[in-house]
Amino acid sequence: MPIANVIRVMRRILPPRAKISDDSKQTIQECVSEFISFVTGEANERCQRKTITAEDVLWAMSKLGFDDYIEPLTFYLHRYREFDGGERVTLRGEKRPMLDHLLPPIAHHHAGPPPMASQH
Repeated sequence: MPIANVIRVMRRILPPRAKISDDSKQTIQECVSEFISFVTGEANERCQRKTITAEDVLWAMSKLGFDDYIEPLTFYLHRYREFDGGERVTLRGEKRPMLDHLLPPIAHHHAGPPPMASQH
């Protein structure tokens, strides 16, 4: 996964002024790549086809113990297919729309103590 995508996801979770060290970005990028390989390999063992489907990925995630993610991912997949008109084929070079608006908003976690109440 490109480092710019990793940073964008990390910034979405962090408070606006939070800093992210270069080694943190690289570590997360390596973890994401390993996770993708792990799930893809499991999905590939199931399907034994040329094309891995979203259902294969969901099955692999469940088999690997990521059951808590199946329901929200299934919901996201359903919403994506509604938005996309149900098409599952992507042409090479075709840009896909950003679908962040389909995901629920993420609350930002603010570091530091709560603001002090003014005393009169």
